[in-house]
Amino acid sequence: MAEPAVAEPVATLAGEAISTEVSFRGERSGTAPLTWGQRAIWHAIRRTAPNDHYFNIGRVLPLADRGRPATVAATLDALARLVERHEALRTRLVPAAADGGPSQWLADTGSLPVTIAPATGLPEAAAEAETLLDRLSATRFDYPAEWPLRAALVTVGDRVTHAVLVLCHLAADGHAAEVLVRDLRLLVRRGSAGRPPATTPLDLARGQHAEAGRRRGAAALAHWEAGFRAAPPTMFPEPCAEPRSPRFWTGRIVSPALARAVAAVAAAHRVSGSTVLLTASAALVAAGEGHRTAAVMPIVGNRAAEALRDLVSTLSQDGLFVLDLAAAERNTEDRDGDRDGDRDRDGDGDGAEEGTEAARFTDLLPAAHRAALRAYRAAVYDPVEWDALGERLRTEYGREVHPYCCFNDMRLVERPVPEGPRPTARVLAEELTAARRRTAFGFPATQDRVACRYCLHITEEGDALAVSLTADTAYLPPEAIRAHLYAMEELIVTSAAGSPPPIPDLRALLESAEGDRP
Repeated sequence: MAEPAVAEPVATLAGEAISTEVSFRGERSGTAPLTWGQRAIWHAIRRTAPNDHYFNIGRVLPLADRGRPATVAATLDALARLVERHEALRTRLVPAAADGGPSQWLADTGSLPVTIAPATGLPEAAAEAETLLDRLSATRFDYPAEWPLRAALVTVGDRVTHAVLVLCHLAADGHAAEVLVRDLRLLVRRGSAGRPPATTPLDLARGQHAEAGRRRGAAALAHWEAGFRAAPPTMFPEPCAEPRSPRFWTGRIVSPALARAVAAVAAAHRVSGSTVLLTASAALVAAGEGHRTAAVMPIVGNRAAEALRDLVSTLSQDGLFVLDLAAAERNTEDRDGDRDGDRDRDGDGDGAEEGTEAARFTDLLPAAHRAALRAYRAAVYDPVEWDALGERLRTEYGREVHPYCCFNDMRLVERPVPEGPRPTARVLAEELTAARRRTAFGFPATQDRVACRYCLHITEEGDALAVSLTADTAYLPPEAIRAHLYAMEELIVTSAAGSPPPIPDLRALLESAEGDRP
């Protein structure tokens, strides 16, 4: 690999940012179709345009926290090597030709613009990094003409304190963004990031469009068709309010109690915390809309294969999670019926409905675990064929078939449950009650256009879970957005404390959550 050419930074006046460029030279060039993950996000980008900056992915890498000081020249050199290492960063969209969809073009050489902004001290540098992150994220990418990476450096004196990266979602998903941050840190600190990824986006695309890839995609779409047929055509069939302007509102709850409760419920029922949250969102949406079956589209990372763990590309695609709430109630009735039958044989009862207990939220978790696994396994498919399936079902049903209900757990890993004896239900309930006093809620953002009606995002903030719900206010007005988030906290916290709500009571839980909470 040739040594990268680094543009000499120009002397700056304090407080004034300048622009420079770093040249890169990779090992090959080429063209290929879009990967299925790229096709999926490209469809979403087109549906959301001109507000598709919503999909930009931003990261800030602190470089003054530990290790040897990073100079501007060394950091620019590391950026060049990062682009050379990951082919996705020097790949651009080729617009659709008359005979097909868009494709991608990998360049072997080029130059990347980089902004350099000075600051007077470390607090000011951190603030400047966040300002640059917001500014670089605020505009849509020019997909055919712009590299899918925007970069900036913040300096104090002659040292780089922060690197700012903003990525086009066609080139990277959330996991890939973390890979890039890790690799850039290693390149700055050590001059090397180790072995390159085992595959590339171009090779992945060619494999997906080959015969074996298409067979796998067809099997995944069979799962989708079965799920569509088992669920309502959509989770939000009718508007219930005049839409606000802007139409899409984001509500956000930050809850230490929810973080603790999710971990407790997951450990008690031997499922993941993500499954607990996915099940809660599905059950609440179904209850709120009067459905007996829930259909939710979780964003699936698709990185189980070892070769894909460190690949910088957008691999995430929608899965289809279908949960039959009525089945949990039937299973509970069967179980209670067996107990009543035993009492009849023992002469202790008459086998009537007396004593039958309604299914509770936690009764959903075993089936939800299996449904989630099926969704994850069937999340690699050609979006063009997925569109064709949707059109076929639309013709058959006489209406659109789409859940318009999405779930995105953006945490890369779940925190392990602390070792040692678990607290008693009473102690845990007291701890959760205290933790709920720190719950915070707000509406941090609005947008004019989002290609969904219910989009739930899970992240972490310190010791708390941060759950954001972006919704179409024609279907979920702001007070309903707020109610869904507080109801999720209530549902999981009470389940962790040993009193999981009965499934028939979830609608009432949503209604009560619209009350006096702050």
